[in-house]
Amino acid sequence: MMKKILLPTDFSKNAWNAIDYTLNYFKNEKCLFYILHTYTPTFYRVDYMMGGPVNSAIPDKDVELAQEGLEKTLADIKNNYPNKNHKYKTLSSFNILTDEIREVTEREGIDIIAMGTQGATGAKEIFLGTRTVHVIKKASIPVLAIPSDYTFKVINTIVFPTDYSTPYDVKSLGFLVNMSMLLKAKLIVLNVKDEYSLNEQQNANKKTLDVLLKPIDHSFQQVKGEFMPNAIHEFVEKHRIGILAIMNRKHSFLERLITKSTVDSIGYHSRIPFLVIPETWKDLPKKAKT
Repeated sequence: MMKKILLPTDFSKNAWNAIDYTLNYFKNEKCLFYILHTYTPTFYRVDYMMGGPVNSAIPDKDVELAQEGLEKTLADIKNNYPNKNHKYKTLSSFNILTDEIREVTEREGIDIIAMGTQGATGAKEIFLGTRTVHVIKKASIPVLAIPSDYTFKVINTIVFPTDYSTPYDVKSLGFLVNMSMLLKAKLIVLNVKDEYSLNEQQNANKKTLDVLLKPIDHSFQQVKGEFMPNAIHEFVEKHRIGILAIMNRKHSFLERLITKSTVDSIGYHSRIPFLVIPETWKDLPKKAKT
């Protein structure tokens, strides 16, 4: 089946870099890419309230710029990345980015969202960038965030941090297993150890995880670290990991990674692509048009 991939863009260098990475990532797969641009005019007009800019008789500069940007992006893609496996659709919308992503995801049956992130520029900012974090928190499907200026490299290893506190099942791990197969990459299940040993329930969950990951090359590793995000970051840097994958569970340590609520999260910067998988993504109904 053809994969459906959503590429949000604001026509920036950072957004183009994410497109570049994603096209290389899926170069051997049959894909339909949806290139999405959302915009909000500086002030609301009466005609917007009566059906939006499409139905307005008054030309709108934002609409024209959006269309021009999408046409140029599509032309650049076709010129620089000719690929018989890939097809494209452009989408322009007067809407909030996260709301439009949710609507497009449900309407078109999107499989994954890929977008760029600037990363943190200081302790006061969320390390992935505000827009990316909002998308991750609200998305019902996996989100792949690509750091600014990160160029595509062959992916040999994927790191999947876990504390083994809750059990996994086939559905929740399906995307991660399929991704490892697609990339022919080894999956490293990483546990950051504070001053404690795994309890009985954690050991049981680890054994279940081992069984579920049997179809792919995988290993279990444990590192010591007082500050969990920094320990993961150091492991990624030391072992030249290709992708960092996290399961998005409520009240999980993902919240510690993407917010500035704890001291250890400040200063943690993702320098490699960061994949976030909603735990219940497989259970969501598809509403794609036929």
